[in-house]
Amino acid sequence: MKITTSAVAGTLESSDVYVKAEPCGTLEIEIESVVSAQFGDQIRQTVQDVLSSLGVDSGRISLNDKGAIDCVIRARVETAVRRAGGEN
Repeated sequence: MKITTSAVAGTLESSDVYVKAEPCGTLEIEIESVVSAQFGDQIRQTVQDVLSSLGVDSGRISLNDKGAIDCVIRARVETAVRRAGGEN
């Protein structure tokens, strides 16, 4: 899947994550999280797994995490990427 436009998913509420996907020549993942000291590596791996399963090899994915659990992170990343790729 190719990211062709900017799109977002999620909120900045507690236990959620705000994800922005936008076009970029390389694959960049930016994570800001209130729990990055404990779970930063796991969050990054989750994002990479979702991107890999969708066939995304370029784009800028920015996360502002407020303590979301793994399944929420997966859903928000997938939604933002699908929206940015032109899917509804």
